[in-house]
Amino acid sequence: MTGITIPRLSSTRDIPLFISFRESMPDVQRIDLLDPAEVARFGGIEIVARGVVEGFLSGIHRSPLRGFSVEFTEHRAYQPGDELRYLDWKILARADRLFVKQFEQETNLRAMILVDASRSMAWSGAPSRLTKRAYADRLAAALALILLRQRDATGLITFDEVVREVVPARVKSGQWARLVRGLVDTPDGQGTVAEAALVRLTSLLARRGLVVLVSDLLFDRELALTALRYLRHRGHQVIVLHLMDPGEAELSGPPEVRYRDPESAASVVVRPRELARAYQATVRREIDAWRMACRRHGIAYYHVLTDMPFGMALRLLA
Repeated sequence: MTGITIPRLSSTRDIPLFISFRESMPDVQRIDLLDPAEVARFGGIEIVARGVVEGFLSGIHRSPLRGFSVEFTEHRAYQPGDELRYLDWKILARADRLFVKQFEQETNLRAMILVDASRSMAWSGAPSRLTKRAYADRLAAALALILLRQRDATGLITFDEVVREVVPARVKSGQWARLVRGLVDTPDGQGTVAEAALVRLTSLLARRGLVVLVSDLLFDRELALTALRYLRHRGHQVIVLHLMDPGEAELSGPPEVRYRDPESAASVVVRPRELARAYQATVRREIDAWRMACRRHGIAYYHVLTDMPFGMALRLLA
């Protein structure tokens, strides 16, 4: 019988911050499309996130997240220079006067990114891959940078059994550095109680905004969905990024192996070949259950493997 120990990468707390992007980033185009583990070797969270965002934005012709907060508010009289596409033709036909539709600007969006820092997120199925937590940190940092570049107020909550770090949504100078510091300062935790972080979030988003949950979703689905439904009821746009290591999607290994739960002392000895088919079916059912439950309540759900290039993960949100 072979025992499997959970591989751990270096803690993000050891990654140096505030290194010049231009000096440290290799001359590589579209690193957002490279293997995440290879990209992570370029440097710390800031370096990687900046490189990913530069590559990602160079491959599109519009702001990827535009429209999250743009909502019609009122009419105003047409002024020379206004875009004709915003003219209200119904008013023109009825009153023979030119009015344009006025919209809230993207600066009115308040976004909160929630990152699961529980012990299960510190797992990787192979030494050559990032842990789920390392992947989540870099993806969250890249997403935050895109939002802030759009002048969208962006904040962060990290959590395990309790809320660990809270960075209120701001758009002022230095906010991205504060968000990255919040990720770096959060240690790997133990269990997961997502609903506590989601409840805390409701007090931080007084008006409608964007909520992005980045997690492996290894917690009570019904309790978490209750909190997510409440956020939707309050008018927030909610996105769930379900992270999974490729090693979790399929059961493989030696003829007999012991698996250990990273968040408890529980362990079990199994023969992977005998259980592989049933295991895959169970994983598919779990993914489908999350997807259908989220869809039923107007929550966007995306399943993301940790070997997916960061740019492709960001593209899911475009």
